[in-house]
Amino acid sequence: MRHYLDFEKPVVELQAKLEELRKHAAAHGMDAAFEEEIQRLEQKLAETRRQIFTQLTPWQRVQLARHPKRPYMLDYVRLVFTDFEELHGDRLYADDRAVVGGFARLNGQPLMLIGTQKGRDTKENILRNFGSAHPEGYRKALRLMRMADKFGLPIVTLIDTAGAYPGIGAEERHIAEAIAVNLREMMLMEVPIVAVIIGEGGSGGALGIGVADRVLIMENAYYSVISPEGCAAILWKDRSAAPQAAAALKIVASDLLALGLVDEVIPEPLGGAHNDPAAAAAALKEAVLRHLAELQGWSGEERRRRRYEKFRAYGRFERQPMRLTAPVVESGQGCNGQGSGAAAGAAPTSG
Repeated sequence: MRHYLDFEKPVVELQAKLEELRKHAAAHGMDAAFEEEIQRLEQKLAETRRQIFTQLTPWQRVQLARHPKRPYMLDYVRLVFTDFEELHGDRLYADDRAVVGGFARLNGQPLMLIGTQKGRDTKENILRNFGSAHPEGYRKALRLMRMADKFGLPIVTLIDTAGAYPGIGAEERHIAEAIAVNLREMMLMEVPIVAVIIGEGGSGGALGIGVADRVLIMENAYYSVISPEGCAAILWKDRSAAPQAAAALKIVASDLLALGLVDEVIPEPLGGAHNDPAAAAAALKEAVLRHLAELQGWSGEERRRRRYEKFRAYGRFERQPMRLTAPVVESGQGCNGQGSGAAAGAAPTSG
């Protein structure tokens, strides 16, 4: 049976009824009653899908970003790019299969394509390490990006990772250093770089191939310093508070665009990219082509300067004078006659 999320259940049930009716009609012939019932169910399905997917919560979008049927990096390679020639290894230690990269063409234009790849089943997930790259994955990506910069090829990265691999071996081989070097070197490259978050954008694991002139995100993807579950475990001491954390973190596409952390939200077909991968791929292709065309009108030095300024602006904030909601108690007495150094009505603080 097709995998579905809890909030997708009404849609899946209607799809099953429609499929059953169509099979029955094909086997026994279509009469007026069957045709009318099929049309009624199709209308109900469209309306149900619209009601569900136009009112998604941040947590539901996180679930869609992790959907096991969602298009992965290699699906977009097949649907969007041509002449893909994969290159392997970091020339230092190993070939990390969680990171896939190589030469490709987009509408005939040669470029370097790099991305993180998850697996569809247990065997492939073990091969791909569930999309979590080791240090050698980031070093392979850097080797390919340096090659692209040398030959003047644009770089496109497709990001879908819960985060870099946090194991002991990865730490022993200096994964933090590998990611940090990628951040520095990508900032200095002169060729156009477009990064697209197609699913999960997990912290430094995403940033390791995400320093780009244009950072795009699919409508139901997310980009975050920590997973909602991890945030909930730290702040609420309860991983089941993940839905609350997802909303507080502001990690979904619309929030990221409002905060200036991404440059464009790529629309997905109603129901998510897994509902119509070809339509999602077409939208991604159009957006990448458009941004590459704009970036190629700049000089290499201009791209470097703007890219640096773009990422230096992340996390910038403005100071504003604090406004008290109630007068300060000057006598040293709190609002209940008890000693207090805070304004009356101020929220208590911990620590």
